[in-house]
Amino acid sequence: MRKLFLFVSLFVLVNTAWAERIKDLTHLAGVRDNQLVGYGLVVGLDGSGDQTSQTPFTVQSLQNMLKQFGITLPPGGTPPQLKNVAAVSIHARLPAFAKIGQNIDVTVSSIGNAKSLRGGALLMVPLKGADGRVYAMAQGELLVSGLNAQGSDGSSITVNVPSVGTIPNGAMVERLVPNPFQSGDFITFNLNRSDFTTANRLAIAINETVGPGIAMPLDSVSIRVSAPRDASQRVAFTSLVENITLEPGDAAARVVINSRTGTVVIGARVKIMPAAVSHGTLVVTITENKQVSQPGAFARRGSTAVTDQSDIDIGLKGNNTFLLPANVTLQDIVDGVNRVGATPADIVAILQALKQAGALRAELMVI
Repeated sequence: MRKLFLFVSLFVLVNTAWAERIKDLTHLAGVRDNQLVGYGLVVGLDGSGDQTSQTPFTVQSLQNMLKQFGITLPPGGTPPQLKNVAAVSIHARLPAFAKIGQNIDVTVSSIGNAKSLRGGALLMVPLKGADGRVYAMAQGELLVSGLNAQGSDGSSITVNVPSVGTIPNGAMVERLVPNPFQSGDFITFNLNRSDFTTANRLAIAINETVGPGIAMPLDSVSIRVSAPRDASQRVAFTSLVENITLEPGDAAARVVINSRTGTVVIGARVKIMPAAVSHGTLVVTITENKQVSQPGAFARRGSTAVTDQSDIDIGLKGNNTFLLPANVTLQDIVDGVNRVGATPADIVAILQALKQAGALRAELMVI
């Protein structure tokens, strides 16, 4: 019986180009989110907090917090057993142009051995940027989608991840992030995918719509555009430019192979030069036969026994050769590979051999 396999091929068939907006192809230089991180305590847990004997930093953090309120634990005493407290890390994204007083979402993750953060509340925590300055303050009750339950006999069940939670609008912005958008005489659009053709077409489209000499491509990624200095005019100008449409350049001829899943993605510009491909599969067949062994007729001892006998056969199956003519289509490539019954691993080997033979006119990427 012929062995079936799954061969997933995605084809980018571009017979006619289509127009895309500049805002879908680029992003403004300097207009980006900023990462924030913090460390704090979650309290109010129902006995699912850190085991303080294994996480001493949780006790130390609580002691430091209590000192700020004038409470000092006796030195050298027994460390408190805090089953309803967990040490956590907090991270968030500070959007571009975020103003003081605005709220942002935060994610809270346990860094100790807490079993669950469900029902807990985060105490006030400063969130810092990469420069070490505080940009937001986080606090609030956690929303935890995970669930952990344990029986008295040691059996337990866990749904999703109970050690991670979120606080919608859980942090308030306290400091502005400098942004270069409103400074200087230019704004710069950076392409999401580096391409000289697209960069040149983008500059031409802006100059044809706004005026000659407004846009200038700097390289395969950046296009510098002259912009008004007035803030309101610059916003309106940027809105006009980012809605201009153009036809982006075709992607380079490329074949991408995922060796783990067998997924093959072939670009529309891929070409195959004349080549012959031979493929053979080594087949190993093992057959198990049951045999009955009995003692002799006059034997005094012994008993009937069932033994296994294995027959092993090794051979080649599916030795086929097919010819790839010049200027074949993507469908011809797939039909030829399927005709020899290649598995995903064999497909990778065939494409690599075609590349080494100089018959595959494309960049071969194995991920």
